[in-house]
Amino acid sequence: MKKKPAKKPARKAAAYHHGDLRKALHDAAASILEEEGLAALSLRAVARKAGVSHAAPYRHYPNHEALLVELAVEGFEELRAAISSAAAAPDNRMDRITGIGGAYMRFASKHPALTQLMFGPQIPNRDAIPRLTDAADAIGAEIGAALEDSALGLAVWAAVHGLAMLIVENVIDLGQRRAGNAVLPTRAEILLRSLFTEER
Repeated sequence: MKKKPAKKPARKAAAYHHGDLRKALHDAAASILEEEGLAALSLRAVARKAGVSHAAPYRHYPNHEALLVELAVEGFEELRAAISSAAAAPDNRMDRITGIGGAYMRFASKHPALTQLMFGPQIPNRDAIPRLTDAADAIGAEIGAALEDSALGLAVWAAVHGLAMLIVENVIDLGQRRAGNAVLPTRAEILLRSLFTEER
């Protein structure tokens, strides 16, 4: 009687050393968000992408909203760092404005789905999440401090954010449809210069 071939053992989910699981889950979530959109971002999808059991994400994220909050907070932190870096070099205020605008547009065009998550209605209870509201408020504070004028900072933020969202939502074309997103920071800088150049 012919022996049946031994069954191959079921493939186990990849084992992660301490600290690696959270990063694997985060990276999987960020990838799904940008490649497939927010509608595809579930804890089950994150587990599948990371190659772990469906229960694994719950070790770090008690629910779907907790995952969204972490992604949004990290997005705000990355954007703030980019703004701070862009505003540090120029000596004059106009160049700081355009540098901030370019950095903001670069971030939004590179991370369109994350930008929508950070500022959109997908996290309905954001007012009850201090770490999220503080991270968002820090953007305005960073711009205001860089320009040494909180009112001007708010005006610049409103202008560049509005422009970024029009681009993210594919409402206007600043040349990116033909030339690609690489042109957007420079186009944003030109528009901001025309808006905020001080008359002598």
